[in-house]
Amino acid sequence: MDLRDLAETHRGDPFGITSAAVALVDVDGLIRRWSRRAEDLLGYPASSVLGQPVASLLPGADASVSALASAQRVGEGWEGLVTVRHCAGHPVELAVRACPLPAEQGSGWLAVACEVSDARRWELDQAVLRGLLEESPIGIAVLDSELRFQWVNQVLAAMEGLPATPGGRHAATALGPVQVPSAVDWQARQALISGHATPAVEHVPPAHGRSRRDAQGHLRLRSSFPLRDDDGKTLGVCHTAVDFTAQDRARERLALVNEAAQRIGTTLDLDRTVAELAEVLVPQLADFVAIDLFQGVLAAGDLTPGPVTGGTLRRAAHVSVHKEQPEAIVAIGEPTRYPSKSPQRRCLSTGRPILDPVLNQTTWWLAGDPQRLSKLVRIGVHTHLVVPLRARGTTMGVVTLLRWDNPNPFDEDDLLLVEELVARAAVCVDNARRFVREHHAALALQTSLLPPDLPDHCAVEVAYRYLPTDAEAGVGGDWFDVIPLSGARVALVVGDVVGHGIHAAASMGRLRAAVQTLADLDLPPDELLAHVDDLVLRLADEAEAATDGPMVIGATCVYAVYDPISRKLTVARAGHPTPAIAHLSEPVELPDIPAGPPLGLGGLPFESAEIELEEGSVVALYTDGLIEASDRDVDVGFERLCFALAHPDRPLEEICDTMVRILLPDHPHDDVAFLIARTRALPPDRVASWEVPADPQAVHEARDNTVRQLAAWGLQDIAFTTELIVSELITNAITHACGPIGLRLIHERSLICEVSDASNTSPHMRRAHNTDEGGRGLFLVAQVAQRWGTRYTETGKTIWAEQQLPAKAADADCD
Repeated sequence: MDLRDLAETHRGDPFGITSAAVALVDVDGLIRRWSRRAEDLLGYPASSVLGQPVASLLPGADASVSALASAQRVGEGWEGLVTVRHCAGHPVELAVRACPLPAEQGSGWLAVACEVSDARRWELDQAVLRGLLEESPIGIAVLDSELRFQWVNQVLAAMEGLPATPGGRHAATALGPVQVPSAVDWQARQALISGHATPAVEHVPPAHGRSRRDAQGHLRLRSSFPLRDDDGKTLGVCHTAVDFTAQDRARERLALVNEAAQRIGTTLDLDRTVAELAEVLVPQLADFVAIDLFQGVLAAGDLTPGPVTGGTLRRAAHVSVHKEQPEAIVAIGEPTRYPSKSPQRRCLSTGRPILDPVLNQTTWWLAGDPQRLSKLVRIGVHTHLVVPLRARGTTMGVVTLLRWDNPNPFDEDDLLLVEELVARAAVCVDNARRFVREHHAALALQTSLLPPDLPDHCAVEVAYRYLPTDAEAGVGGDWFDVIPLSGARVALVVGDVVGHGIHAAASMGRLRAAVQTLADLDLPPDELLAHVDDLVLRLADEAEAATDGPMVIGATCVYAVYDPISRKLTVARAGHPTPAIAHLSEPVELPDIPAGPPLGLGGLPFESAEIELEEGSVVALYTDGLIEASDRDVDVGFERLCFALAHPDRPLEEICDTMVRILLPDHPHDDVAFLIARTRALPPDRVASWEVPADPQAVHEARDNTVRQLAAWGLQDIAFTTELIVSELITNAITHACGPIGLRLIHERSLICEVSDASNTSPHMRRAHNTDEGGRGLFLVAQVAQRWGTRYTETGKTIWAEQQLPAKAADADCD
């Protein structure tokens, strides 16, 4: 039988009315009632004992009978041990309790009995329970299912500082509505939720203002477990607490090291890491701690291994038992300027700690630092400890510990403990330094890959924001771009590479370069995304081969092309949020652009959508970090975006500021990039177009139309070169292509000449021989034009050439 079975067997009161043998004896000593348990205990059936004198069961029981008669006369009950004859003839020793019945109930005695062994076990159980609850050093409380105190023993009341009650009683009625301490409430709540015991070790620091000779802090083992009835229903929680504070320094060190492992290095923030070290050391080990780091550590620079003889130290953190910190000589972030013979400088130069158990005015090194000497004497500092902050063979700073309120001097045990804690913290500090350095490198790489400034274009007015996330999340792969295209058009791009860090930034640079290259080919948005998708697949294959394992490389992108002549925006997106369009006369629109798969999946098509815009509309392209900031619902993010874009007639910089203020928290968890563009329309009088017959005689007429139009625009200075371009391009179209042939001149910041035909054959420039009669047309065009190229359309192709305008014409505003 195990302990659980034993507890079940002896759980009930042996004198309980349902478990004890019960007999009713009248005033004449005759048995009138005989219970089933009495039959089982003594072997007499009720029929054989009812009406018989009780003395017949008690051989030699005259003393017992006299005692019962005496008790009856004084109106008191009686209890004791009685030997009774069993039906089989052997004696049975019983524990008996009897009480007299009043005359109105027929007088006589009601007796209950059980075996002596059961009674003694019950008494022992009760003694153990009373000792556990009232005499043992274990604090015990009972809380109901609403986590309110129902009963608390003296030990736990003293631990938690609960109000004292008369006679030491701590029942709920005596305590009143006492607030349950947070430690008790948290653990009891965990027990209710989990249904299991929840043990935990708690360190209770010493109260400020008390002598730590008497209060070194406490270590408590707490545990809560649910209380259930026989049916398994939870009635409440029992909470226990044992104070096992020991004088054994090894146990205290272990607890503090365990606490330091949990509290130091919770983030990769350098300032927070050194502050966590200082908070662990005060007040457990020191009254004041100062942590000074080299400037190179704070700047996340490279460090020289080994001890350090020079270098600028700056105060990174300091903590005191006094809130006003009167011990601090310098402020956080300021240089400390320790004298050359100070313990801090000697500690850094040797790489070894320095312990001064007794510190007084005669300590030789204090003579060289009168300011610190005056401060230490005034406060009453009596002991001093300096430890280098070293990790991976590199010294990063120094930690100084002082005591004045704690009367105990620093000793060798303290030194060993502080060295261990500082060594653990130094690794965390070095990790934070390395992370900051990598973050700065990734940010510098990403910044170099993003456009330093966006081009000024006649088709749109643009503004943007790029907001990198905090250092811990790492640099992301968000990018944006504005790319001038042929025919006065412009491409607007926003993309986001999966992941963070240098790899994401480098991948972003490659994708941005690829988009720019493909944009120069004048591919439609859906075809361009298909080519970029192929590139992402190749990047993933290369990364997998380089790392000998699978590596996920993916991205999202939205690519839009705006034509100021037709005022149409053609958009395609690859797993990216849809653009938002703020119309001048209608509500902000989130157009239904086919989503398309994210880049890197491969094998899936992309689709474009065309939207006609009125001049002055604002188009917003953005990464998902804008609408998913602060873990808000995406629908809420879209609503706030529409609100921020309302009134598109405002300056674009003001709209950008509004978007940041409304949509982003102070510290976003992801990079955010967005680009907004206000559309412009090219006036009809800046565009001239003609249809050209597929007849060589039409070249002369096309030249004449060109000259007249240039004269109307005041561009006679470039009439000769423009005639040459028009003549060569139309001649090529008539000779090598098929109709219909079109000629279009566009007067923007440059003069654009376009010749379109129905052929998909791409022209190419070649070097003609001296004896060749042709083949020099495109060569001549390339010599006189600033740029030239070909773009393909649904009906054929368009060859275009741009010329720089004369200075007086170029000074005119493209609006």
